[in-house]
Amino acid sequence: MSLSRLQQISALGQSIWYDNIQRALLENGRLAHMIAADGLTGLTSNPSIFDKAISKSDDYDSALAALLAENSQIDAVALYEALAVSDIQAAADLMRPVYDQTEGADGYVSLEVAPTLAHQTEASIVEARRLFKTVNRPNLMIKIPATAAGLPAIATLIGEGINVNATLMFSLADYDGVAEAYLTGLETLAAAGGNLSRVASVASFFVSRVDTIFDNALEAVGADKALALRGKMGVANAKVAYQRFLTTFGTDRFRKLAAKGAQVQRPLWASTSTKNPAYSDVLYVEELIGPDTVNTMPPATIVAFKDHGRAEARLTQAADEAEAVMAQVAALGISYNDLTQTLQTQGVKAFADAFKALLANLAEKREKLL
Repeated sequence: MSLSRLQQISALGQSIWYDNIQRALLENGRLAHMIAADGLTGLTSNPSIFDKAISKSDDYDSALAALLAENSQIDAVALYEALAVSDIQAAADLMRPVYDQTEGADGYVSLEVAPTLAHQTEASIVEARRLFKTVNRPNLMIKIPATAAGLPAIATLIGEGINVNATLMFSLADYDGVAEAYLTGLETLAAAGGNLSRVASVASFFVSRVDTIFDNALEAVGADKALALRGKMGVANAKVAYQRFLTTFGTDRFRKLAAKGAQVQRPLWASTSTKNPAYSDVLYVEELIGPDTVNTMPPATIVAFKDHGRAEARLTQAADEAEAVMAQVAALGISYNDLTQTLQTQGVKAFADAFKALLANLAEKREKLL
């Protein structure tokens, strides 16, 4: 039997994770089917996804009613956590066979700390520990943003054996910081006699948003040589980051940790839905397939790739060309550091806003159900 298009990606060493969660997917067997039929090996969530799932559907109304019947004083934050934890536990249980079969290399489900904590190191650590204990699944990853405050939190959590999805990464500096935090955490865990083979991490590098902001800057320049670079920075940025990954995890420093069972911290391509309709709807899948990586795809992108995507190992191709694209953009006077920092700032705010909207919507539903 020939492999499906998504299974062909898996055969090339890249894991496909689902960038979505909703209770109906867990209860109607659809997620289980995707794991079995499409080779799905992980799932990610974020405040925007939960807001859409909980606020824009009636999937959770009966669960909300039950929680309120049990405790009429329960607030919106506690309601959200109860619903989210239940979903994450169910998804983790569905992914558990993948986790077991791969001996902890895959099969993870991600849950984000409250995005309002993005600039608070100690509060993020405390929240991550609590969530990891509450969900109580070995294949849970806690999402921590790669902010200045998030990096030491990532190092601390890895050092305690807590799996981390380092998120909201846009720049090569973000990548270097996250990789260093992971290695530092592994060294701490090793020194404490911990089991390095059972702690995992991914470095979530956002892609399509990079093209959106750089395309705007290129159009502002307006020259033909600037316009010719539109739609190229997202892929170039990711390809150069992957080269950094190969270098970082090929060092003696990591080899010593690998000898004790440590896994590489896989790059994860996030924000892989195409924002510009002028570009291929599978652009950020086809161009970024390579070993030891993850692509977390939203539903529409999975549907599109299953229909007409082509699985080829392009991630390591044209690495010099990717470097050249970034140099050409810089030569036009466009600041890479400024734009990527803007993207992270906007991303943190967007997730915080979605979280606040979710809590407001839950408070409204709570009043209606009481």
